[in-house]
Amino acid sequence: MIFSLPVTAPVATTALVLAQQPGNGDNGGQGEDFGKSSPLGFLILLLFLIAVALLVRSMTKHLKKVPATFDPEEQAAADAAEKDGAGAADKPAEAPVKEPEKSESS
Repeated sequence: MIFSLPVTAPVATTALVLAQQPGNGDNGGQGEDFGKSSPLGFLILLLFLIAVALLVRSMTKHLKKVPATFDPEEQAAADAAEKDGAGAADKPAEAPVKEPEKSESS
């Protein structure tokens, strides 16, 4: 005994129609030229690669200009060391060490 509702017939028919392969020779856009690129696409790809290379080159130039630190105390100490003739690498700037406060919770 088969129980079928009147609603399931149109749904089943629609599913069968959508699941069928087209019979008119259309392979879903996968013809003989599927996957081949044109010379224009290759030219655009080359232009993008050149643009990326130029952007990387420009970024590295800008990053070389960025100081190692943005702290004004260390920067002043480094500038003073360079003026005295001693390089900043020879004498690292020492920041004062703060001792932790002692609490009276004994």
